[in-house]
Amino acid sequence: MKSPSGSAVNLSDLVPRVASAVVMAALAVGTAWYGDRIYILFWLAISAAIFWEWCHIVAPQERLKFGIGAVALSAIAPTVAAGALLYASGILAAALLLLLAIPSPARTWLTAGLLYAASLLMAAILLRFSFPLGLPAIFWLFAVVWGTDVMAYFGGRLIGGPKLWPRVSPSKTWSGFVTGIVSGASLGLLIGAQADMPVWPIFLLGLFTGAVAQGGDLLESSFKRHFGVKDASNLIPGHGGFMDRLDGFLAAAVFATIFGAWRAGIFDPANGLLAW
Repeated sequence: MKSPSGSAVNLSDLVPRVASAVVMAALAVGTAWYGDRIYILFWLAISAAIFWEWCHIVAPQERLKFGIGAVALSAIAPTVAAGALLYASGILAAALLLLLAIPSPARTWLTAGLLYAASLLMAAILLRFSFPLGLPAIFWLFAVVWGTDVMAYFGGRLIGGPKLWPRVSPSKTWSGFVTGIVSGASLGLLIGAQADMPVWPIFLLGLFTGAVAQGGDLLESSFKRHFGVKDASNLIPGHGGFMDRLDGFLAAAVFATIFGAWRAGIFDPANGLLAW
């Protein structure tokens, strides 16, 4: 949903976009609800896809480095889920150093890509397996990010006005930004109400998290613009790639995990996020 503001709706493009969004949302919600190994495998697959897209953009010939990253992600996922965060961090650090050590003109970018993908994987697992508020925390994050993304699109199209950062993302407007974060924070309140959370802290946190999600979107747009590509890949019909669809969620998930860990400890970020 990142068409230029004011452009006509293309139904042939809209149908696969909506269908893909529904399928992805159903998988995200379903695996989060079920938890356990299927949730871990879901986010491992997405993180590996994001790293593959990053490698494809930066240096498509570097198959060895993608393989190193994929193996590292596969080792990190169950290690984080088991609560062995120190070992997971060690695996990630070793993989990052190995990528830097292997000669390549793009080794710095490739190393950054593994860190980018691993941060999503670790944040998603740490939040979900933080009890007893892991599931509400993930659902709250979905509500805030999806609400922000969808309503920023419609707010920008209906209201228009000054551009947010035209050099990086010509379609984004300030009206869409404000509409998005207010809507996302409001939708997050529905999850907070179900978990009996106080209104104002959760709403204000939702506003900030929505803003971080928009920042993640702009960061990924800047990355693609630097390398002269429009979409990260064509893996998702009508949407481009996983990086294109999860840039905001990645930034928001990492922020939510860090904020929650700051308040309640690294092994309890969900409670630090929602318990006030």
